[in-house]
Amino acid sequence: MLLIENADLFSPAPLGLGTVSVVGGKISGIHPADSAKELRLHMERLCPEVTVLDAEGGKVLPGIIDRHVHFNGAGGEGGPRYRTPPLQLSAFVRAGVTSAVGLTGTDGTCRGLRDLLMKARGLEEEGLSTWILTGSYALPSPTLTGGVMDDLCLIDKVIGLKIALSDHRSAHPTVDELRRAVSEARVGGMLAGKAGTVCVHMGSEAPAFEPLLAAVDGTDIPLAQFAPTHVSRNEALLERAVEYGLRGGNLDITAAPGEKPVFGIPTRRAVKHLLAGGVSPERITLSSDGNGSMPRFDAEGKLAGMGIGPIESVLACILELMEDPEVGPEKAVGMATSHVADQLSLPHKGRIERGRDADILVLDDRNALRHVVAKGRVMMKDGSVLARGTFE
Repeated sequence: MLLIENADLFSPAPLGLGTVSVVGGKISGIHPADSAKELRLHMERLCPEVTVLDAEGGKVLPGIIDRHVHFNGAGGEGGPRYRTPPLQLSAFVRAGVTSAVGLTGTDGTCRGLRDLLMKARGLEEEGLSTWILTGSYALPSPTLTGGVMDDLCLIDKVIGLKIALSDHRSAHPTVDELRRAVSEARVGGMLAGKAGTVCVHMGSEAPAFEPLLAAVDGTDIPLAQFAPTHVSRNEALLERAVEYGLRGGNLDITAAPGEKPVFGIPTRRAVKHLLAGGVSPERITLSSDGNGSMPRFDAEGKLAGMGIGPIESVLACILELMEDPEVGPEKAVGMATSHVADQLSLPHKGRIERGRDADILVLDDRNALRHVVAKGRVMMKDGSVLARGTFE
């Protein structure tokens, strides 16, 4: 049993001061602040070992659901020495990520889905909630069982498909190939009770979103079956993202805090641009592209440099957006929690509500991460990581 007292709650909607009770890894209740003492005595009568975390009035948010993490490593555009290593559990804890979706990238040949699946299972055993996407930049998509629908139906961890578009590293799929891919993912998701979302890596080439619009044109497949990511890569793509969002498409922004980020347009500016253009906040999500390689190419397409995606970028962007009067706490927190849970059909995630998984972040008075709880287990306490991977 766990109690989080004196919490300034954002569910993501602001709830004010209160106490969160946790039993068996689930949120059992949200209680008024003045009932904390009575609640603690009641729980201690039921169980002598009750963990109490005092938020001291700090912000308390749902754990981050990072929908785009290369947790088994990625990269390789510059050769074998540019392959990023797998992430360890403590990296997620320090970033406030309690749920993660793993995927491959450019390399779907040597970065196998089998290894990705086992890494997801390992992180789950260590305390996270994890899922994966089948496929890669290539089409036809590499799969675990021989087919996208089979992967979705037969493998619990597979919740969607990864492809790439409008990028010199993509397979440059035709409209028919895109239509077939999204159809297989949609039907596989329906049969398995999953979202069957198609994560679309977006590059900088001129077609941008047009092939996605053409793929669903004349069908009953909702545009939201696609989930384009990296939509704040550059100004031209972001401008076209507004129209795409207005037509019912979902948009995932690669989190880029600060005014001079390592990737693309600053997230604060990108989010405000989408909102000002009329895009519904529920259609906007944030992800890190964590642990993915971030190659830089010159005008001739030659590798000019290499970076790595910081998994902690999502939390940094949430905090920036919470303080922005044009965005505010509810929208900011929702973009990395409830919006993601809704789009990925994860009904037990993304909100601080009774019956949801107890994935909770507690910030201190400086908005630094103080406590992290994942499925009811305290992973960080008073800024110190308590949960580490098997080989850390």
